Amino acid sequence: MDNNEKEIQQLKTKIAYYELVIHELSAPIIPSLIDDTILVPIAGPLSPGRLESIRTRVLNYCADQREVNCAAFDFTGVELKDLAQLDFNVFAIEISQLNAALKLMGIRPIYVGFNPQLVREIVQSGLHVEIETYATFKTALTILFNANGQSLHSV
Repeated sequence: MDNNEKEIQQLKTKIAYYELVIHELSAPIIPSLIDDTILVPIAGPLSPGRLESIRTRVLNYCADQREVNCAAFDFTGVELKDLAQLDFNVFAIEISQLNAALKLMGIRPIYVGFNPQLVREIVQSGLHVEIETYATFKTALTILFNANGQSLHSV
């Protein structure tokens, strides 16, 4: 193998590594303050492929960690411009599929931090999505703590 071929192979190896890093960081799964609850912060551009990857990653995690009873998805870091590659109908379908899959596994899906502009676009497009939503993660935590007979102040 000559130097060019070695360099190309090294670059391909680096690209594969960086693709793995991006995939892992695209939807970090963080254990919450509340037992059996995970937080999945989502930020940046969304595409059908990325949403499918997030769904697969979360479902696999929940299958491996059978104690998970609730998954909170935080869309605070997603702006309207981040959905430029995504049709709102596709977004609604992806969220509905994620919601349905988690419910079938016995996991309570919660969504927080939807941008008001995004919400307006979804509503104006006539799409109907039945999901449990809260304005902020703090609000969702307060609801979950109260459901468990705890308070956010006691933590």
